[in-house]
Amino acid sequence: MMENQAGEEKIVKVNIENQMKSAYIDYSMSVIVSRALPDVRDGLKPVHRRVLFGMLDLGVLSNRPYKKSARIVGEVLGKYHPHGDSSVYDAMVRMAQDWSLRYPLVDGQGNFGSIDGDSPAAMRYTEARLRKIAEEMLSDINKDTVDFQLNFDDSLEEPTVLPARIPNLLVNGASGIAVGMATNMPPHNLSEVVDGVIAYIDNHEITIPELMKFIKAPDFPTGGFIYGYEGVKDAYETGRGRIIMRGESKIETDSHGRESIIVTSIPYQVNKAEMIRKTADLINDKKIEGISDIRDESDRNGLRVVYELKRDAITNVVLNKLYQLTQLQTSFSVNNICLVKGRPMLLNLKQLIQYFVEHRHEVVIRRTRYELNEAEKRAHILEGLLIALDHLDEVISLIRSSRTPEEARNGLMENFNLTEIQARAILDMRLQRLTGLERDKIREEYNELLKMIEYYRNVLENEGLRMEIIKNELLEIKANYGDEARTEIVYSASDFRIEDTIADENVVITISHMGYIKRTPLSEYRRQNRGGRGAKGSDIRDEDFLEYLYVATMHNYMLFFTEKGKVFWMRVFEIPEGTKTSKGRAIQNLINIEPDDKVRAFINLKSIKDEEYINNNFIILCTRKGIIKKTSLEAYSRPRQNGINAITIRDDDQLLEARLTNGNNEVLMALKSGRAIRFNENTVRPMGRNASGVKGITLANEQDEVVGMICPENDLSDILVVSEKGYGKRSKLDDYRITNRGGKGVKTINITEKTGLLISIDSVTDNDDLMIINRSGLIIRLAVADLRVMGRATQGVRLINLRDNDSIAAVTKVEVEKEEDEIAEIQQVPLEDTETSYDVFPVEDSEEETGDENEQQDEADENGPDIV
Repeated sequence: MMENQAGEEKIVKVNIENQMKSAYIDYSMSVIVSRALPDVRDGLKPVHRRVLFGMLDLGVLSNRPYKKSARIVGEVLGKYHPHGDSSVYDAMVRMAQDWSLRYPLVDGQGNFGSIDGDSPAAMRYTEARLRKIAEEMLSDINKDTVDFQLNFDDSLEEPTVLPARIPNLLVNGASGIAVGMATNMPPHNLSEVVDGVIAYIDNHEITIPELMKFIKAPDFPTGGFIYGYEGVKDAYETGRGRIIMRGESKIETDSHGRESIIVTSIPYQVNKAEMIRKTADLINDKKIEGISDIRDESDRNGLRVVYELKRDAITNVVLNKLYQLTQLQTSFSVNNICLVKGRPMLLNLKQLIQYFVEHRHEVVIRRTRYELNEAEKRAHILEGLLIALDHLDEVISLIRSSRTPEEARNGLMENFNLTEIQARAILDMRLQRLTGLERDKIREEYNELLKMIEYYRNVLENEGLRMEIIKNELLEIKANYGDEARTEIVYSASDFRIEDTIADENVVITISHMGYIKRTPLSEYRRQNRGGRGAKGSDIRDEDFLEYLYVATMHNYMLFFTEKGKVFWMRVFEIPEGTKTSKGRAIQNLINIEPDDKVRAFINLKSIKDEEYINNNFIILCTRKGIIKKTSLEAYSRPRQNGINAITIRDDDQLLEARLTNGNNEVLMALKSGRAIRFNENTVRPMGRNASGVKGITLANEQDEVVGMICPENDLSDILVVSEKGYGKRSKLDDYRITNRGGKGVKTINITEKTGLLISIDSVTDNDDLMIINRSGLIIRLAVADLRVMGRATQGVRLINLRDNDSIAAVTKVEVEKEEDEIAEIQQVPLEDTETSYDVFPVEDSEEETGDENEQQDEADENGPDIV
C-alpha cells in the first residue's frame, strides 16, 4: 500500500510467490551470515564477537575486577547487538563453561550452570570478565589489523572479525543451525593445532594424512574416548564424518567381591543427569539387566557415576549394553561449514588451517604497516626536535621574539626548513627536554626508531619473515596456554591400519586360575638356572594362581577357547598391559564369557583376512575325555562379539587344548596316568564347528584324563613332559611310534609317588626356554638346552624345587631368538637382587633309569569308535 502525491492510498499488486521467495532468501542469508555460522578466521559468530569486543570496550580484562553480567549484557545490547538480552547472556555463559568450550574465553563468577543441565543464575547475580586467552583473540585490534563496520544505528564502529592469535575455530569448535544448512565443528587440543599450523606454514604442500600426525583427533572438554578412527579420518579429509564418543569407565571391586562400573567422564554435550535418568528407566523396563543401583557421586574433584552390579552380572555384557542403549556412547557428526569471505563453505582440515594462516598473514601485514606508519610519524617529530636542539639558541631567540604562537611556528618552518608537525612539536616541548640527559634520550630514541623502521620495511618486503613472526606468536600461545589432551583414542576393530601405531613386539600373556589376564613385554622375564626356586611372577590372591602362560606378538589375532566349547576373538594389543607382578583384568570383563565358563586354550593367528592362510590351515581341538576334532581355520575367520560354538561338548567333558595345524601335522596326546599316543592328523577328517569329534585316545580308567595335546611340525622336535611334583624329561619324538587314532598309547614317563601325576606335554628344541608356574604363583624360566635327552619311560630330573604342599600349575615353552638370548645373558643377575627373591639351593640330578623293562613294551593299539 502506497500514498500518491494527493495523499490518497494506492495499492500495488505483487506476485505473492516472488515476494515470498525474495523475503525468505533475504531472511535466510541474514541468518547464515549474521547469526548462525562462524567466520573461518576467528571462529566466532557475530554475538560472540560482540560480547568479547563489548567486554574489551568496558575494560573487564583478566587483570581487572569482575563486573556484573547485566552491565556487560547491557553494554553489548545497547551498542552492538540489538536482539534479546537472553541471546547475549546465553552466549556469554557458554563461553564461560569449561564443559562447553575446550578453552573458555570468559571468566565467570557465580552460578554459570552445570553439566547436569542446570540453568545459570540470572545476569543480575553473576559477574564476569575476560580470560587471558580471550585477550589474545583481541590482541592488536587497535592497530588497524581488521576492518570495522558501523553498528546497527551507525553511531559506533564494531569489528567485522577479530585479529585472533589463536586458531579458535579448530580449538573451540562451533555449532549452529542456519537456514538450509548447519555447522557442527569439534574442539581440538591447542598444542596439537599449533603444531599442525606450523607444519602447514613450513610446507604448504603438506597432505592431510601428514597433518593428522600433528592434529590426531578432536579433544573434547569433558574427556572420554573417541572409539574408532574412521570417522575422524573422514572429517579431516572431507569436512564431514561421524565420530563415536565414549565415556571413560573402569571396574572396581569392593571388599565383598561385588563389582561396579565407575564412569569418570561422559561424552561431549551429554547431560549427565538426563543420562542417569534414562539409564534408570531402561533398567526398570528390563532393557538393561545386571545393575542393582546407580549413584551420582560427582563432586568438585571430578565426575563419578557408579553403576553397582548384581553378583551374577557379566561386567563386560552390562558395559556393552550401556554403550549400546545409553548416552555413555554417542556420536558427534562433524560438519565443517563456516563463512569464507561471507559465503558458507564446507572445509577440510587443511583448508581450515590455510584460511587461518591467511588471516594471520593479513593481520601481521596490517599491523606492521600501522607500526611502520606510527614509527615514521614519531621519527619525523624527533628529527625536528633534534634540529631544534642543534640550533637551540636561535630557536629560543625566535620564539622569544615572536608575538603569537602562529608567528613562532611559521618562523621555525621558514628558518629551519621544518614541517608544521615538527614546528608544533618544538613549541609543545617542555623546558626539561633541553637538559643534556634528555637530549641524549631523544637521540637514542631516534636511533632505535630508525632500526625499527628498517625492520618493519624488511617484514613488509619478506614473506618468509612474516611467516616466522606468525610461527613465533603461535609457539608463544602454545607455551602459555597449551595443555595435555583430555580425550584418548580407542581403536576399534574397523581401524585396520592400527598396526601402524603399535610395535609388533613379543609379549607374554598370563591367565590365572580365577580368570585374570594381562600382557607383559617378554623382556621382563629373565632366564634363570635349572633348580632355582624362581622369582615371583604375579601379585595375586592367595586362593588364585597362574595357570596359563602364552607368548604372542602385538599384531596377532587371538582365539580364546572355553571349556564349554565356545571361541572368542581378540587382538593382542587389546589385552590390558600389566607388569610382571600385577594381577591383570578379569577375562569376563574383556569378552562376553558365561560366568560358569572358563578359557582353556588360546591360539594366536597371523591373520584372519588372508584367504590362502585360512583355507590351508586347521584347528584341532581336544577334550579331557580324549575326544579330538579338526576344523578348517576358515570357519573361525568371521569374528563375533558374543563368540561362536567351536565344538559340541558332552555334559561330563571339557575342552582342553586347541592347536593350529597345516593339515599334515602329527598329533600327540598325553594322559594324566603317564601314557601318550602319536598319530597323523590325516586320520581325523575335517568337520563343521558344531560337530562333537572322534575318539583320539582311550583313557586308562574313569579318573584318567588328557593333560595335553601337541602337534609337532617335524621330527627335529623333542618331547618334554613334566609331572606335578617338579620332574621333567626330554625324549626323542621317534621314541613314540606312529599308531592309529583312538588307541591306549605308550608310556611317556614313569609315574611314581615321587613324581606325581603327569601335568604337561610339549614339543621343544634347544632354542626354546621353559617357563614353569606353580600354584603359589612362583615362576621360573630355564633353557631346554640344559636338559639332556633321556629314554621315554624314565622318571626324569627335577626341574624346580617345590615347597611342602606346592605343585606345578602350568608349563609352557618360549621360543628364544638370538637377540632375546643376548638380553637374557645381560639380565642374568642374582635372585637376591630382584624385588621378591627366594633361596636357591643345589638339586641332585636323579637321572637314573627307573622304568621297568616290561613297561617299555608298546601295548597293542586299539582304534576307538567315532563319536556321533
